[in-house]
Amino acid sequence: MVTRFLSYTEIKTKITSIFAFLMGAAFLFYINQPIDWKVTAVFFTSMFVFDLATTSINNYIDTKSNQKPLPFKRKTAFIILILLLGISTGLGLLLVFLTDVVVLIIGGICFLCGILYTFGPLPISRLPLGEVMSGIFYGFFIPFLLLYINMPKGTYLTLDITWNQISMHLYVIPIITVILLSIPPVCTTANIMLANNICDVKEDIAVKRYTLAHYLGEKSLHLYAGIYYVSYGATILMVLVNVLSPICLLSLFTLFFVKHNIKQFYKVQDKEITFILSIKNYVLIMGTITVLIFISGLL
Repeated sequence: MVTRFLSYTEIKTKITSIFAFLMGAAFLFYINQPIDWKVTAVFFTSMFVFDLATTSINNYIDTKSNQKPLPFKRKTAFIILILLLGISTGLGLLLVFLTDVVVLIIGGICFLCGILYTFGPLPISRLPLGEVMSGIFYGFFIPFLLLYINMPKGTYLTLDITWNQISMHLYVIPIITVILLSIPPVCTTANIMLANNICDVKEDIAVKRYTLAHYLGEKSLHLYAGIYYVSYGATILMVLVNVLSPICLLSLFTLFFVKHNIKQFYKVQDKEITFILSIKNYVLIMGTITVLIFISGLL
């Protein structure tokens, strides 16, 4: 039962949400910002369960068209995804109660996009938007929300809502800091999706799913490589503008391994053989930068 559940929710793919969360937590430690563990625990659990729910929805709907079997009977699979959605929604509302309306708005946007990724008349997964959406929602919003709920109120933005007006003030430097910090997880997450779509081009066309890889053709491989280099460039820039410690430049040594994996993917694009390289690259880049940010905080 447990094994089938983990297969249904594709537990191995949850590194994208976990590492983005851990990087945000490491940054809070680095800047010596105390963490509200109760609020953070609610956020993490809600985020993680919703990630499981969106994958369940994706698999439940996709198996209707590709005729692949589910680990459970369809009725059981449907009940599981409804339970996951219910739990994540309840925890999300609890998080809003513990924080403010900004979390409600951003969380609501994430919830809506997660559902519309595979559900609705024009699912996001059938458009050339999957890489952008997954990168932003996993790579940016998870670190941003984690930082937002733990930093002093008004650090990033203030939102005032009355019957007569809605006013919002954004604080440029803190927002730019989060954007820079999110570039590595955005890029590496987007590349997992891009690698998946490159490997599945023929199968996707058969079920009328026209992804970015379909439109770019062989150019998608150049994009795949370029996105990784952007993530390394962002790390260098963050050190130059004092967002991160110079210690984080040690993460550049992982480029040798990442370049090797890129070359292997260039040779063969296969879901069973080389797709795993995008996940290895993710762990290399995100794992290293997260550990180095944490070490910077210790020193």
